[in-house]
Amino acid sequence: MDVPVYNMQGQEVGTMSIDEQSLGGTINADLIKQAYVRYHANLRQGSARSLTRGEVEGSTRKIYRQKGTGNARHGAKYAPIFKGGGHAKAKKRVREDYHLDMPKKMRRKANRNALLSKLIGSEQFGPEVRIIESLDFDKPGTKAFKSMIEALNLDRSALVALSPDPEKSQNARLSARNLEGVTLCRSDQLNCFEMLNHRYLVISKPDLEAWLAGPSSQTGKEAKIDPMGRGSSGVRRERAARPKRGAAAVGGDA
Repeated sequence: MDVPVYNMQGQEVGTMSIDEQSLGGTINADLIKQAYVRYHANLRQGSARSLTRGEVEGSTRKIYRQKGTGNARHGAKYAPIFKGGGHAKAKKRVREDYHLDMPKKMRRKANRNALLSKLIGSEQFGPEVRIIESLDFDKPGTKAFKSMIEALNLDRSALVALSPDPEKSQNARLSARNLEGVTLCRSDQLNCFEMLNHRYLVISKPDLEAWLAGPSSQTGKEAKIDPMGRGSSGVRRERAARPKRGAAAVGGDA
């Protein structure tokens, strides 16, 4: 698949070849939905609460005298049987109650497959990925970023994936943070949830190449045997070679 590459003025300056098979070949809607639901559920902060009768604020004065009224004996008005009272079996949810998990290889396949669906696009909007030759701004400027969005014909919400290097992406980040309908993310944290929540994806060619060849490319057994990135075997070997804190040096003075 040859995808056009644009400059920041909206002019096509070349193409980028992307292997469809490395992105799944065909769109797997079931896999993408499972990953989407998982990302969505894990965003919940888990603060759902209902109050017991002891947690309801208010006076604890006895509502009427114990005897002589003909009514049942009651104390405070916050018993579970009264309107506005506490719950007999109060719900106490935490974040882990909503947590969903998914194997790493499936998550990566879903993310790459979601990118394939954006590259194919739809009949109405066409391809929904805009690959930019370079997202470099000389200085922060909302007007310059807005001009780029208009030149690329982005008439709907757009997800802009910036370089993970904060120095390289600082001007672009400051330029786009006040624009409505534009969401920023790091290119190395690109996932199907963010891509499907926006109509268009804007990413520079070097960042997309790095994402395609990075840890997201390991969708087989090598993801566990020899993972790339922070949990790579090279890092583990380096940590294993370090001496333990407080251990005496070999051959040192007694």
